[in-house]
Amino acid sequence: MIAQAHSATLIGIEALPIVVETDLIGQRSDASSNFVLVGLPDKAVNESRDRVKTAMINSGLDFPNKRILCNLAPGDIRKEGPWLDLPMAVSLCAVSGLVSPSELDGTLMLGELGLDGNLRPIDGAVSIALMALEKGFRRLIVPAQNAQEAAVAVGVDVYGVNNLVEAVEILNGAFATPVTFSDAPEDRIPEYLVDFGDVKGQKHAVRALEISAAGGHNILMVGPPGSGKTMLARRLPTILPPLALEEAIEVTRIHSASGQKAGKSGLIWERPFRSPHHSASYAAIVGGGKNPKPGEISMAHHGCLFLDEMPELDRSVLEALRQPLEDGVVTVARVQNTLTFPAECILVGAMNPCPCGYRGYPEQKCVSNPQTCLKYASKISGPLMDRIDLHIEVPRLKPDEMLDMQPGEPSAAIRERVLIAREKQHRRLGNHRTNSKISPKEIRNLIVLDKESEDFLRVVVARLGLSARVFDRILKVSRTIADLANSESVTKAHIAEAVQYRERG
Repeated sequence: MIAQAHSATLIGIEALPIVVETDLIGQRSDASSNFVLVGLPDKAVNESRDRVKTAMINSGLDFPNKRILCNLAPGDIRKEGPWLDLPMAVSLCAVSGLVSPSELDGTLMLGELGLDGNLRPIDGAVSIALMALEKGFRRLIVPAQNAQEAAVAVGVDVYGVNNLVEAVEILNGAFATPVTFSDAPEDRIPEYLVDFGDVKGQKHAVRALEISAAGGHNILMVGPPGSGKTMLARRLPTILPPLALEEAIEVTRIHSASGQKAGKSGLIWERPFRSPHHSASYAAIVGGGKNPKPGEISMAHHGCLFLDEMPELDRSVLEALRQPLEDGVVTVARVQNTLTFPAECILVGAMNPCPCGYRGYPEQKCVSNPQTCLKYASKISGPLMDRIDLHIEVPRLKPDEMLDMQPGEPSAAIRERVLIAREKQHRRLGNHRTNSKISPKEIRNLIVLDKESEDFLRVVVARLGLSARVFDRILKVSRTIADLANSESVTKAHIAEAVQYRERG
């Protein structure tokens, strides 16, 4: 008799169904090959044989005293990770008569077994649960730590179990209550440890960040060391709207599949803020590797990617950001397959005006020569600069500003204006889209200018020599400024403010 247990494996952030087929093929011998595992298992899966055997014995379950053949189908997909321990153990229980094989139909299960039979949490529970729902599975058995996360797939009975014995008991009809999805509501506003109320001065920068948050625009801050660029960037998530349920599922799916949930259960409701070091590799930022994983730009999906000391990043890494910043996705091509990761985030860049950091600032003498400054600035290419909508200078605070004890405008007040502006955009564009995602075709219909504004733009384009891409982005930023001003039309004043954020470009 062959027993079949259903499970899954992850390819990137996508879950693919796996069938664990187990058969007893003869009497046990003294040879080491009494437990044969086939179907392209990696080393972690191969080691499951010893974990499963010891876990079953220590759980008081009879381990078959026969030769075992276990096949992981389909055979042309490489299986990775220890998550197939549970379905392998359950299929052995079924082929030994400890569980009815019919109970395995319609049930998908995953979990890593400890030697004592206890289950450890897995990665990618959200992706697996959504796949189970799509494929019509009626029951999902996962480690207890992953149950709330997997319960997002409403329509599948999700059971969180602590050990192998509990899983066997559920399959044998023991009463158990499925976990219901009871995470935070869609309009939840997370609590942050930082606030824009802590910021002194820098009203111009705070205004630019408000526009960035309202329209989803990328922003670059240029200023000397100690001017507050990092402080400002870390407060950008505090004025972003709370995640909608669909967005929270997408964020959780990426972080869970990457094994970076930091022990949190349930969905992630905070906007991601990723701040990789400037020495990070291409694969770390963009995604990839031998077994492709999402990079930092995907981990920042629906949040912020902060690149401090931006010119210090490898040029190939910076150039690789051009396509995801435009399209909102990253495509990683490998010989075996091609994977696509979501990457819709706000890029926040920070840089010094020169290598030493003091060019143009009288407070301290600049020691960088012109050639060094030119080389430093040229590390960020023109095409990448074109994709950054807002370019602002962040000067050092004046003494009076540093001594000012009055708090700045709190994040909650700024967020209210951002929420109103985004609601206008969602009604206009639909599907949670922001002004930064307006297509060139939509610009003509959504941003209608009067003659005064058109004449002003002609002068601006001629004087600054703007590319077509930059021209479109000025219009998008103007539309966001108009939304923040509660104006249905884009006026010359809105365009003039948008233009000042491109003067460095």
